[in-house]
Amino acid sequence: MTRAVTQRRAHPGRAEPRSGHPAVLVSHATGRGRARIAITAVLLAALAAVVADTVRAGDNQSNPGHVLAGYAVAWALFGAAVWAVRKVPARAASVLVLTGAVAVAVAALAAPPRTSDDMFRYAWDGRVQAAGISPYAHPPAAPRLSGLRDNWLFPTHGSCTGWGLHRTDTGLCVRINRPTVPTIYPPVAEGWFLAVHALSPPGSRHKPIQIGGAVLAFGTTLALLTVVRRRGDPQRAPARAALWAWCPAVAFEAVNNAHIDTLGVLLTVLALGTAAGTRRGALLGAAIAVKVLPVLALPGALSGQRSPARVLRVASAAVGAVALAYLPYVLASGTGVLGYLPGYLQEEGYEPGDVQRFALLRLLLPDAAAGVAAVVLLALTAIYVWLRGDPARPWRGALLLTGTALLLISPNYPWYSLLVVALVALDGRWEWLTVTLAGTVLYLAGRLLPGFPLQAWAYGAAAAVITLAACLRTTPAQRLLHRHHRSAPAAA
Repeated sequence: MTRAVTQRRAHPGRAEPRSGHPAVLVSHATGRGRARIAITAVLLAALAAVVADTVRAGDNQSNPGHVLAGYAVAWALFGAAVWAVRKVPARAASVLVLTGAVAVAVAALAAPPRTSDDMFRYAWDGRVQAAGISPYAHPPAAPRLSGLRDNWLFPTHGSCTGWGLHRTDTGLCVRINRPTVPTIYPPVAEGWFLAVHALSPPGSRHKPIQIGGAVLAFGTTLALLTVVRRRGDPQRAPARAALWAWCPAVAFEAVNNAHIDTLGVLLTVLALGTAAGTRRGALLGAAIAVKVLPVLALPGALSGQRSPARVLRVASAAVGAVALAYLPYVLASGTGVLGYLPGYLQEEGYEPGDVQRFALLRLLLPDAAAGVAAVVLLALTAIYVWLRGDPARPWRGALLLTGTALLLISPNYPWYSLLVVALVALDGRWEWLTVTLAGTVLYLAGRLLPGFPLQAWAYGAAAAVITLAACLRTTPAQRLLHRHHRSAPAAA
């Protein structure tokens, strides 16, 4: 017996390790990791294929049912892929996030815009600026700009019927929505339009704008990975970034429709995640000068700041950045720099009938009181975020205020919530993605269900999910769930 033991000790490599031996655990973990990587990769490939098929299937007017079904399948695959990547080793998960982001973006580039024609105004504004004319000075249909028209944005043949085509009172056929009013976009957005136009080959039409959207979306993915790694758990960083990188809203709205909101999202992520003080304020100001919505992130940026000097430093930097961005356009167009923005804010996304502002509040209050209640609730939320927010996680307060604002206003357009998607990726509170889903369902399914109160149902369901998740995140609920989790094996 002694000799046998000595032989086993002399040749340890020949011995079979016990089931609990570290070598066996590592081997099993590696096998499970490879399986999870493969599953995630398959889900991402399926997601990219569904995105490509959806954008090629038609637009939201000619084929709304197919588009809505494609969106639904894409969201289901997205959820499954994010769930699968959670247990993938961090390094492999990061590679999956980046390659998946590229694959989904390339799929979204497979066709022209399908559900929004806003990018045609982007192309026009860039062309006008390249000619040395302020985009706020004249509407696209103005005779003064007739020399800049081409057959892409101003078709001269055909019946001028179909998706994205409009005819003015003077008989002009144009691919730009609201062709008789000046642009609404703030100056940093206009600077982006000019830059894309300057870099675009002649005759390239919509594709450079879509590629620009893909670049901004991928840049946001990189920023999210960096921020979450530095300020959170590195193991969770890839799964958090995937909430943005693989989200169907990003593929369809940031890339295929190339909404300029994505530039504001990137600047907001950089402001909240990589900057402080004056630099944070300046980046937020630049984001506000892309699209007004990032102003809702300002209280989050000031979370826990009681010092008047610090608050003033951030706020003044934001205001200064907006003013500096507007300055060259003010010199060119005077007060006309507001363009059609006031009219847009009054009407956009809300039409008489089934879609109205403050849909949830209107269920409880008279129409005249709903707007006042929304302002009061948003003001109280902003004060709470400023005074009680976590300065180490400024995106948490920004998510609360931005998401609450969208719930209360209940917009018809899903791209308004791209900022929410990025803030969800920073904070990990996935339940706020239901706000994006509500806007998507309302936008795509509204014409399929005329007369049905879809707006209240969609945003009401989102509010219910968010409220339930908030309750489950409270300390007593967490203790109860933890106690149940610990007792479950014993009961089994």
